[in-house]
Amino acid sequence: MAAPVTEHRGIPAVRRIPPGIRTPAAIALGVLLLADALRVFLPSLITLYGRAGDTPPEQMGMFAALWFVLPFAAVPVARLTGARPIQVCGAVVLVAARLGLQAADGGDLQVYVSATGVCAGLVFLYGTARTAAREAVPVGVAAGLAISTVAHLMLDRMDLVWRDGPLPWLAVVAICAAFLAFVRLSPPSDDLAPAAVWFLVGPVLLIAGMTSGVTAFPGGMSEQHSAEFGVVAMVLHVVVLCWGVVIARTAQWGWWTAILLIATSAWTLEPSSPLSFATPLALGACLRFSACAATPPGRPPRGGVALLGGMVVFLVATFLYYAAYDTNLGFPNMVIPIAVAVLVAGTSAKVSWRRPLLPVVWPYRKWLPTALILGLITGLFTWHPVPGQREAAQPEFTLITYNIRMGFGLKGTLDLDRIADWARAQHPDVVLLSEVDRGWLLNGGHDDLARIAGGLGMRYYFAPAADPLWGDALLTNLPVKEITSHALGRHDYPTGAQAQAIVLTVGGKEVGIVNSHLQAPPGQAPEVAQIVWNLGRQNGTARPVLLAGDLNTTPDDPEMRVLSAAGLTDPLLALGNPPTSPADDPVKRIDHVLLTPGLRAVEARVPRVPFSDHLPIVVRLRLT
Repeated sequence: MAAPVTEHRGIPAVRRIPPGIRTPAAIALGVLLLADALRVFLPSLITLYGRAGDTPPEQMGMFAALWFVLPFAAVPVARLTGARPIQVCGAVVLVAARLGLQAADGGDLQVYVSATGVCAGLVFLYGTARTAAREAVPVGVAAGLAISTVAHLMLDRMDLVWRDGPLPWLAVVAICAAFLAFVRLSPPSDDLAPAAVWFLVGPVLLIAGMTSGVTAFPGGMSEQHSAEFGVVAMVLHVVVLCWGVVIARTAQWGWWTAILLIATSAWTLEPSSPLSFATPLALGACLRFSACAATPPGRPPRGGVALLGGMVVFLVATFLYYAAYDTNLGFPNMVIPIAVAVLVAGTSAKVSWRRPLLPVVWPYRKWLPTALILGLITGLFTWHPVPGQREAAQPEFTLITYNIRMGFGLKGTLDLDRIADWARAQHPDVVLLSEVDRGWLLNGGHDDLARIAGGLGMRYYFAPAADPLWGDALLTNLPVKEITSHALGRHDYPTGAQAQAIVLTVGGKEVGIVNSHLQAPPGQAPEVAQIVWNLGRQNGTARPVLLAGDLNTTPDDPEMRVLSAAGLTDPLLALGNPPTSPADDPVKRIDHVLLTPGLRAVEARVPRVPFSDHLPIVVRLRLT
């Protein structure tokens, strides 16, 4: 039987909530705050601690693992103090870390405060695993993931931690206060959730985080109009996740759920996949099934250790998947989510299928229509209309090319709005971006392109390179006559690259643009040179062409001679040859705007702005 609930004075609003709701609410808000910390910690590892590749990957991996291993120290401590003090202590430190992240302004402080938040969040969940009733866990975990994703969308994919001003502070303080109140008044239970459901928290967090990003692009993602209703799709994604918890009432569904999850895990990482809603449904059902596993009598509770083990799986799988873009692992990284899906399915399959499932959440099925309506309302409030095209009166245009490093500036803060504000002040007609992230879990799940384009009021065209969510982009409101993306050879380099070939109309004349981020210049430079040559002579007509982007090539490298042979010249040589990398102390120019005959640079400059580890190039071009 559950222990009697002790009422406390001073928290009347929470006290009026039924005891059966308080524990799921505490878990949900704990998962929400943990997700906030992870969205800062993971990119900070790359941009701050990793110094954009300067830190050895082994050292970076050990540093990350430290904060996922430290919570195991709670295991012996809990034997002395009990689980309740561990739970409360973890909750208090998690709240302190979340408030600290709101006050931090990048730098090393951001790294260590976010790491402390992740560690404290795991300690809180460990303590909760030793006290929470089994029916509270799947509901709380699914609700926490749902609230986190919907809040992320409502904020236009810019979390509160990256926002200044009193309103974000008020929202964060309110969330933290509610979390502590629910933790304080959560009743302990004798019917603890089994280890299986707690182990699944980490793997479910991984798969849900990876698949919710591509769900935002139900019709593809190459052009802006394709993602107009992506917000609605993502809200429905989390609704289906919760619905999987609700409708999993018959054990006979168990094997079908496991098979569905394994079969769809690979395809749901592709935008416009028809199976994009099958995976969250299966994840929710697996959480529900695993909560019904019988606990052998006399065995000490193991849910806390299982939770910590599952989060280690989350860390290892995350790093393996994204490390494949910098290191040849010997196998495709698509194996990682499939393997994690097999692990989730296998864990939930351990349930005794003859045991009837707990119908605790079934009465809440009537909330599903309300959730769907809320999803549509969320989509309407966050939807942005597509800007219209406009003609250029003169055969001149201003172009910006910028490697934005997924939007993270020199201090490690997410500077998407600052990038948009700065770029808008330059009055550009065309903006070319490299290292554009549209939802990588590793970088916090932000859509860099939609955010920057919204700030500029421009249409955008995305060209995937490394995978469907990472690549290059062109933003413009000039008429686009044609646009294609050409995959470049890898040449033994793990990160993929592409060349985006565009034909624009400027002042009644056509101009070709090739936008690329070369990863293996010795092999890819000849390929790009051929694309430039073809674009300048397409359909039997001659047109001027420019090649721009982070070419990872200096003016003195042999690859530049290959590009010169294609008729390209470097106008910045005559304008001072300003360096572009690294941004804090530039010593070399690897970002370029190269021109064929028919184009002339009227003005060119390299502003010193701190929004990436590269500096942008701003050039005013005239068609001659």
